[in-house]
Amino acid sequence: MAKIKIKQVRSTIGASEKQIKVVRALGLTKKDQIVEHEDSATIMGMVKKVPHIVAVVE
Repeated sequence: MAKIKIKQVRSTIGASEKQIKVVRALGLTKKDQIVEHEDSATIMGMVKKVPHIVAVVE
């Protein structure tokens, strides 16, 4: 499968507890951190839950 890079572009301060858990489940802990995941429906669904906190980097 193809790989995608996900970057945390904003802090989770002020986000709801559910949103913080989604960001942590993606493997992100700090602002401007980039992680690499398989391009799957599960991962893309998680990204769509927090589009204001994370971004897909090409």
